[in-house]
Amino acid sequence: MNTTIEAIAAGPASTPYPARWWHALPDGRLQCDLCPRDCKLHEGQRGLCFVRERQGDAIVLSTYGRSSGFAIDPIEKKPLNHFHPGSAVLSFGTAGCNLACKFCQNWDISKSREMDRLQDAASPQRIAEAALHSGAASVAFTYNDPVIFAEYAMDTADACHALGVETVAVTAGYIHPAPRAAFFAKMDAANVDLKAFTDKFYVEQTASHLAPVLDTLQTIVHETKCWLEITTLLIPGLNDSTPELEAMSRWIFEHLGPDVPLHFTAFHPDYKLGELPPTPAATLQRARRIARAAGLRHVYLGNVHDTEGGSTLCPGCQTPLIERDWHAVLHYALDEHGACGHCGTAVAGRFDRAFAGRLGRRRVPMRVAVA
Repeated sequence: MNTTIEAIAAGPASTPYPARWWHALPDGRLQCDLCPRDCKLHEGQRGLCFVRERQGDAIVLSTYGRSSGFAIDPIEKKPLNHFHPGSAVLSFGTAGCNLACKFCQNWDISKSREMDRLQDAASPQRIAEAALHSGAASVAFTYNDPVIFAEYAMDTADACHALGVETVAVTAGYIHPAPRAAFFAKMDAANVDLKAFTDKFYVEQTASHLAPVLDTLQTIVHETKCWLEITTLLIPGLNDSTPELEAMSRWIFEHLGPDVPLHFTAFHPDYKLGELPPTPAATLQRARRIARAAGLRHVYLGNVHDTEGGSTLCPGCQTPLIERDWHAVLHYALDEHGACGHCGTAVAGRFDRAFAGRLGRRRVPMRVAVA
């Protein structure tokens, strides 16, 4: 796999791109209809996400074709453990975010108000070509939330699919129903960040609400072909109580089913919650026990070295089928049909033995060149 590829040159997309979801209000303002924030804009104003802006009588996306950087990652870093394990993914994001998480782990990108940071410019077609030539099986819209650059992500997904490259959304899932249906119809896989299971947490820590995220999770599972995995960052004292974890695990089992993988990841002090301690290993292990006791078959621990917590077990005989350490695939024992070689039980997901163990835990910075 060529991970140093520089894609065919493409000029920067400097013209603001027409936004797809908005309408005019009787008082002259324009309302953005992309996410539940419903930002109402006067001339020259930006939404909370900072990248959707009113210009004249329209709302535009100011970051179309402009990225904060590209890299080749292992797919396990997204994290996705049941979507072509061991494969490479070309990752990129833009700037801004439609949530205001006090614990943001990518705050230097998602909270950026400096559009000059977006030095890498590339068209959807050039990104798709870069992924293909680098040997990446997919392109991930990540680092900041792709919901806010939905038009760019969706156009890139179309370009990727035309070349046989799949697409991944790493998102908080805070989006209105109409754009939600259009957006996830273009995605082959998604990891949705379920930040907690109380509206109090969402309001106080993210300035948003829980219900739209739960709607997104159910839409993906029941109304699209997009493969879903869920991540919850466990923050000591804020979203890691046993009753909350029990309630969340039961809800996932009852509304999404037992086969949706759930990742519990370790918090490290950052952004506005720098005074909190890191997540203890015991908290992660307790969360995993709770979720498995609720009937969830695939529960993982992330941001830690924990081979047991990172391994995929056969839901039938409990044999370790994919063993991992952090993002590295150590052992792969699924057959060519994605089933256990010991008892024949099928494992839910998208599997291809051709990718197993190819990339390891490396992250390779990459440039999609500009003329």
